[in-house]
Order: sequence, then structure tokens, then C-alpha cells
Amino acid sequence: MHTAAQRLASVHALESLVREIARDVILPRYLKTARNRKSDGSLFTEADLESQRRFAQALPELMPGPVLGEEMTGPEQARLWSAGRSGMWCIDPIDGTTNFANGIPFFAVSIAYLVEQETQFGVVYNPVTDESFYAAKGAGAFLNGVELPLRPASGRLLDAVAGVDFKRVSRHLGDELAVRPPYFSQRNFGSSALEWCFVAAGRLDIYLHGGQMLWDYAAGRLILAEAGGEAAALDGGSLMAGPAVKRGVIAAANPTLFTQWRNWVTAHS
Repeated sequence: MHTAAQRLASVHALESLVREIARDVILPRYLKTARNRKSDGSLFTEADLESQRRFAQALPELMPGPVLGEEMTGPEQARLWSAGRSGMWCIDPIDGTTNFANGIPFFAVSIAYLVEQETQFGVVYNPVTDESFYAAKGAGAFLNGVELPLRPASGRLLDAVAGVDFKRVSRHLGDELAVRPPYFSQRNFGSSALEWCFVAAGRLDIYLHGGQMLWDYAAGRLILAEAGGEAAALDGGSLMAGPAVKRGVIAAANPTLFTQWRNWVTAHS
């Protein structure tokens, strides 16, 4: 798809649109919207639905292709995934809905554009902090215009700050992490998209999550890769296997740390 410079221009246009819809649709509903449950038990709010509707209208004007969103039915997501190989959008209008509904200022809009089911450019934006993480394939990753990472990651697993979602890893691995952690300290913020970006920025050194969907990492995975990080599915499968596949993910801010982290997790799983 085009050149790295053209992808970078596209991601700047996307960033402007994300900021606009966040300002007009999401922030006015922050602290004022009730949470509801979907049939699978996950949460959504009026802000999720309205922002997804706005993105579905506006994104094809930036780049042609169907818009696959979290707030769609499974069959609709599968149909769009199959139809969008030549170009499609993958969006999570509010990643971190529980945080959003409870007034915790850690949630984000996550938007990615894919060709042949690989992300070409993407944006992850926290409207409360006004932090916009974005990347274009081959053109680097940035936070509000500053190239990522913001700080070098730890060189040793023992010194690393980890992002770990305990409730979605296996019981045995969770016990090992809780009793004999191989890292310095651990955090869990409740927004997968932002956690990927925190690894890219060097705020977290390593990352582990037991079950994510495509829209959780479609943008963040590219942002991390363009910042020099590395990631994989826990089971060794493809992270881009489609919208119906929930994957465990493992990541680190640099390849050396990734190898140490993956080796430890493999040995203790």
C-alpha cells in the first residue's frame, strides 16, 4: 500500500478525525453514561455505539474499505473480515469501557487500517490525557509528534516493569507470576490498546495478556513494532487470524528483553 510517506500522511489525517470524534461524541458522555451488557457479558455504553456509528460513516472517506468494529455481531465481523483483504478498517471506539463508565481516565479510541490483513497505519488516542500514539508501517511510531520510545527499556528481565492481566492467564502461570515474579514490578491498567502503547513508549518494559481480540491490538501492535518492540501470540499462532479468535499475547519493548520474557513464560506455563 503506497509508500511509507503516504502511509504517514494517512495516519495524520486519521489522527485528526479521531480527535474530532473523541471531542464531539466521547468526552461529552464521559462521567454521564450508563454501562450496559452485551449477550457475551462484555460492557458497552451509548458512547461506544455512537462513536462507532460516526467512525463507520467517516473512515471510508479517508481510505476505502469496510469498517469492522467491536460493537458488531460476530457474523457481521466475519463477513467484513473476508470482504476486506484489499483494505479495511478495524476499530474499537472505546477500549477500556469499564474505566470510561466508572470515570477512570484510562481508556482510548483505537483505529487501524489493514491491507491483506496486516496493519498499515493506526492511532490509539486517550482523549482525557490528550495523548495520541500513532504509527505508519515503515515510518516510525510517535506520541503527539515525539518519536517512540520515550525512554530505553530495561536490558534485564529482573529490572523490568510488566503489564500483566492476571485474570486471563492460566491459573498455573498466574500463580507462578504472583509467587515468583521474574520482573521488578507489575501493573494492569484496564485498556489493552493503551498498554501496548505504553510498552512502545518505554513506560512498560514487558507485557502479557491471556485473551485479546483483533481490535485490542490491531493498532497497538504496529505502534510497538515501529518503536522497536516485539510481540507474538502465546500459543505461537497468528495474531491476525481474524475477529473471532481470542489470543493470548506476549510482548516486550526490545527483542532481547522479549526473548528473556518469552523463555520464562514458556518454562512456567
